[in-house]
Order: sequence, then C-alpha cells, then structure tokens
Amino acid sequence: MNKLIVLDRDGVINEDSDAYVKSVDEWLPIPGSIEAIARLSQAGYIIVVATNQSGIGRGLFDLDDLEAMHAKLSDLVLDAGGELAGIFYCPHKPEDNCNCRKPASGLFDAIAQEFNLESLSGCPTVGDSLRDLQAGLSHLCIPILVRTGKGKKTESQLMEQKNQALQNVLIFDDLSLAVNYLLANQEKFE
Repeated sequence: MNKLIVLDRDGVINEDSDAYVKSVDEWLPIPGSIEAIARLSQAGYIIVVATNQSGIGRGLFDLDDLEAMHAKLSDLVLDAGGELAGIFYCPHKPEDNCNCRKPASGLFDAIAQEFNLESLSGCPTVGDSLRDLQAGLSHLCIPILVRTGKGKKTESQLMEQKNQALQNVLIFDDLSLAVNYLLANQEKFE
C-alpha cells in the first residue's frame, strides 16, 4: 500500500493570514512547500490536504474562491511533478460545533473512508496548530509540527499539554525540512 500523509493548508503549504486567505491572489505558497509536496508524491506518498476554512461560514469568501485556491495549489504541485490525492475542508465556524472542524476527527474520518482505510494509525500529519495535531491524534497519526504559520506559537503551547503524544511531536522549521526527514526515515512511517 502506498503511504498516506495528511497536510494542513494555511501556515503549512501557503502563507497564513489572521485576516483569512480569501482569494486566489492572497493564496501564496511558502517557499519550498510545493517542491516538498512534489518530492513526497514522487516517493510514492498519497498526499491529502485537510483544512479548516471557516472563512466560508463567516461569509468572507465563497466556494468558487476556495475552489480557485485549491486549483492553484493542485496546478502548482502538478507543475512541480507531484500530485494531490484530495483536499478535504470544513466550511463551518467554530460555534457551529460540527464534527469536521479540526480538532474534531471528521476530516480524518472522511479521508479514511475515501481511501478505504480501516485506520490512519502511523500516518504522518503535518500542521502548524494544536488543533491540526489533535485531529491527527484522534486517528493515531504521527503528529508533525512546522514552525511556519502559527507553528512557533503552537510549539510553546506543546509543553503545557498533558497528552504524552503531544510531548513527543516532531518539529521542523518548515514543510520542506519535515519532508527531508520523512524521506530519509521512510521505514519508520510504513
């Protein structure tokens, strides 16, 4: 079976914004992230994006805007020689109390179902926020934190966590360095 990896979007693949990334013009890749995804793809990984997009629920942008951002992402990865297997998103606001907004497990449930996997256990998941890591842990994924986006702030929050799995998170400066580690240590993730 090919290896699956779940990536957060904003702050991991593209620059994040406290004002939300609302359009294709505002969607700017973090240097090295697209190439890192392509390297994973070329190494046989199935790459899936799981992203909270509450800007839709807040009325800041619509599905057409989101689809344009995701088309840009997919096209850039394709141009770099890689492929995304899917992009899963939650359009809800935090107060909607849905099951798909990370840290809830719904996006990971949908990924497991889509790829016919009984378990995502051992699957690496890369995020820049505590909720990204917690969502992955709900499926026994291996949490990886990047310091881009909100990652530096999240790194300081990790020590306050009681969850032992969060005490042992792998931490890298960016997605490119995380991918270097994954590719150099593939046997640990199979």
